[in-house]
Amino acid sequence: MATDDKVRNMAEKARGKAKEATGRATGDRTMEAKGRGTQMKSDLKQAAEKLKDAGKD
Repeated sequence: MATDDKVRNMAEKARGKAKEATGRATGDRTMEAKGRGTQMKSDLKQAAEKLKDAGKD
């Protein structure tokens, strides 16, 4: 996985965690769910990058 992709995915996951925490703190279930969705999207991107890297070997 390219370093810039890894950093980008980690930043996206951090934004998702922050959004989820904000939603939980304010009682906004929609924001909380969007934060979890952002985290899942980041995890999927990381998994896809790992598969691409495994295919290169």
